[in-house]
Amino acid sequence: MSRTYFGTDGIRGTVGQAPITPDFMLRLGHAVGRVLRKESSGRPSVLIGKDTRISGYMLESSLEAGFASAGVNVLLTGPLPTPGVAYLTRALRQQLGVVISASHNPFADNGIKFFSSKGEKLPDAWELAVEQALEESPSWVDSASLGRARRIEDARGRYIEFCKNSFGSDLSLRGLKIVVDAAHGAAYHVAPDVFHELGAEVIAIGCKPDGFNINAGVGATAPAALIAAVKEHGAAYGVALDGDADRLLLVDAQGRLYNGDELLYVMVADRLNQGLRVPGAVGTLMTNMAVELALKARDVDFVRAKVGDRYVLEELAARGWQLGGEGSGHLLALDKHTTGDGIVSALLVLQAICRTGKSLSELLSGVDLFPQTLINVRLQPGQDWKGNARLAQEQAEVTADLGGKGRVLIRASGTEPLLRVMVEASDATLAQQCAQRLVDAVRA
Repeated sequence: MSRTYFGTDGIRGTVGQAPITPDFMLRLGHAVGRVLRKESSGRPSVLIGKDTRISGYMLESSLEAGFASAGVNVLLTGPLPTPGVAYLTRALRQQLGVVISASHNPFADNGIKFFSSKGEKLPDAWELAVEQALEESPSWVDSASLGRARRIEDARGRYIEFCKNSFGSDLSLRGLKIVVDAAHGAAYHVAPDVFHELGAEVIAIGCKPDGFNINAGVGATAPAALIAAVKEHGAAYGVALDGDADRLLLVDAQGRLYNGDELLYVMVADRLNQGLRVPGAVGTLMTNMAVELALKARDVDFVRAKVGDRYVLEELAARGWQLGGEGSGHLLALDKHTTGDGIVSALLVLQAICRTGKSLSELLSGVDLFPQTLINVRLQPGQDWKGNARLAQEQAEVTADLGGKGRVLIRASGTEPLLRVMVEASDATLAQQCAQRLVDAVRA
């Protein structure tokens, strides 16, 4: 039986520890190459992009050698956002897109994820085939059959144009001062130019990567730097991306931070205001209930997926819907891109601002996020919380007390022996009291 390497978002770990080692990456490139050769009639070609971690050079070289040894050609983009790799894979008719990145993790981590020829995430069956190939002995091709590698010199420019084309051709960002924080990551040489070429006055921070500073005190996972810069420069808005630029947070002139739940609502509302039909949107189990109620008030159906943009994407595809996302800032607009794109999402929100002449706070008027209380309860070995009759009774009573103006979410952690008890209510005190009642029932 083959070993499991793939998680919910590719293969990820600490550099220098299995599987994020050069020898494994050579094997991985070779195994993926063999799978592609079985699927392709001609010689396959793959595109490899990466973020700004120093380990990216080592992993890129190892993957390149692995692919070449299996008779697969390689196109190298250098540093490029994850959604940029997805776009170019499709635009350049590659059989596969490869991203070397650990997203919002610190520089000591790295990872690999793949996109199909359509720029979409690959199914579990494909990952299983790769894992099986990894268990087989290598089958090196002869010299005449080796793959070739070349670098794409204009990858950055192609992706900049793609991003700009998602913004209304009749609109401009002229007159707006925007702080752009690229987290010293893959969008450092892309994001500032996108907003500048659309007319904005751009103040760039987090755009000086040195191989070690990705996500370090900047970007979507550390928005304090963006908030301070927006206030310091008197900017209208601030845009924060994460290390691979598939995640977004926004800040307004007052330093108010807007999360993915709120930005999803703005994207939906903008389409409704244009008279376009939006049958539904997808969030996650953690999406704030205020957003769900606001969407339903506008006759937009709302469905919750498991936490993770992969599951949001699956729900959207199953229902034929276009818009979805999660509070962390992974946002999807499937008529614009096949995957989450922080730059494109920011442009869709700024487009709504430009089109209406309203501020972001005005566009979210009446959508007041419900206070959430989250308490982690340590579980004892063998503790059966699902069979806890008192907890079940207390949960039913709390749900009744909330009366449709709040909700309860109880779930086990996937990585620690913890039970996560979350209560959301229009009143913060009520949320706290209800959560504590549930916690007491777990501990009884």
